[in-house]
Amino acid sequence: MTRMAQADSGVEANARLTSYVGLVLTVLLAVEFISGLAIRKSLSTHVLVGLLAVPPLALKLGSVGYRFVRYYAGEPRYRAAGAPALGMRLLAPLLVLLTAVVFISGLELWFFGYRFGVFWIPLHHGSAYLWFVIVAAHVINYMRRALNLTAADWKDHLQGALTRQSLVVASLILGAALIIGMLTFHSPFGFLAGES
Repeated sequence: MTRMAQADSGVEANARLTSYVGLVLTVLLAVEFISGLAIRKSLSTHVLVGLLAVPPLALKLGSVGYRFVRYYAGEPRYRAAGAPALGMRLLAPLLVLLTAVVFISGLELWFFGYRFGVFWIPLHHGSAYLWFVIVAAHVINYMRRALNLTAADWKDHLQGALTRQSLVVASLILGAALIIGMLTFHSPFGFLAGES
């Protein structure tokens, strides 16, 4: 394999990792949003899926952040691969900011309830609705590419395929460990609060 082909495979590997974890997050965040709409009946589902999603979300932000840094630092391989569409580049900072607000406000509510004020509830709800719209645009734009890249990894086994798959599985295992760790924590809302 030539040096240029190896370089290109590194860019492709990053794109495939981003796609794997993106597909997993699409499922988790859809469940998270639906359970958020019926929060009084499914608070525990909302919390559990939210906790499960934290490590895969960190993995996705890491893989995308790595590509972002390499591209804007002028790395020739990443420059040659090109930038995302202009609309997606403009939405990206807002998507990252809203993701942080949604998850931080949700964790704050779970850990502290109303101890630091009731404004956390409208902040969490308001940011979640706006976040959902932006995530939907992101998913619509990238879904076909993510499916193609993931399928390609199973077909051609680009070097590191097992590592990429293992990273995604490990992020889910870490999310499950986070859930187990939280089972002993007494939230101000009570773990099964609002469930019938």
